[in-house]
Amino acid sequence: MTLFDEKTQVLSPTTPAALPHSAGGRRPTPPRRPPRPPRRMPRPAPQYAPLTTGQAIARGILALISALALAFVLHLLVLSHVEHYASQQQLANTFRDQLAAGTAPVSEGDFDNVLLADGAPVALIDIPQLGVREIVAEGTSSGVLMSGPGHRRDTVLPGQIGVSVVMARAAAYGGPFGRIQRLQPGDQFTVRTGQGESTFDVLGVRYAGDPTPPAPAKGESRLILVTARGAPYVPTGIAYVDARLTGTAQPAGVRQTTPLTLPPSHTAMATDTTTVWALVFALQFLVVAEIGAVWAFRRVGAQKTWIVFVPVLLLASVFVADQATRLLPNLL
Repeated sequence: MTLFDEKTQVLSPTTPAALPHSAGGRRPTPPRRPPRPPRRMPRPAPQYAPLTTGQAIARGILALISALALAFVLHLLVLSHVEHYASQQQLANTFRDQLAAGTAPVSEGDFDNVLLADGAPVALIDIPQLGVREIVAEGTSSGVLMSGPGHRRDTVLPGQIGVSVVMARAAAYGGPFGRIQRLQPGDQFTVRTGQGESTFDVLGVRYAGDPTPPAPAKGESRLILVTARGAPYVPTGIAYVDARLTGTAQPAGVRQTTPLTLPPSHTAMATDTTTVWALVFALQFLVVAEIGAVWAFRRVGAQKTWIVFVPVLLLASVFVADQATRLLPNLL
């Protein structure tokens, strides 16, 4: 076979001359790749000994306590404001109907001279400087102040001759009086009762230990707004806002409750222990629901257990958190 022609030298790709960089017609040896590091074998999952009965019980108790703490915080920071809004809607509807019918209370008794129950609506307070427009209920216990401002039973109604006291929370359950310390002397706000609308002038803000305003003159009407002082949800004291009626005071209604007979749970920063039985019942309900969920998890599986018991456990947790909140200071 001819490898050359007359004009052009043609090299066969199979000849050594076709590999100009080779020596003796051999292909160059490619560089060796560094050896790959050996692959790490996955570590086997650690094996733990099964929990003993005591450890399982301890784990369940810790999980229950954690769930209760989470439900309590969620209730105080979120759900309490929703409850306050719903309560105000109901109180506003009731009080509006009473005003239209002329049966709104003007004393500690209702239109039929029956002692007003705690939580009954008695007034509408409107503080435009703070954007506050709330129905005031009778009573100042922790449970009553969950629905909004409360009127202290041993004082006259706002606008009547004498001194009236209205208390409300500073942070939780809507925090109606959370900003009343911003009121300045001379600011005006109104309160509407069954005797009409009254306008009050702010005299000033004071705290524990500060001098009180002079005693009201004969026939004068005063109103004191009371709430907690300090950071939200961390009260450090009590704040008072004194106000004076600008117009003519209305006659005071009959009062059965006096400062001596006022229940301690209705004083400022007091707690309400009268419903501890309800808290015990709520805890029992939660424990029974927890036991039922554990039994169902082992018998019918996780999916059906979640569908059935999650709403039940949430309801029980909210019930417990609501009752536990009543043990906190009523101005929180």
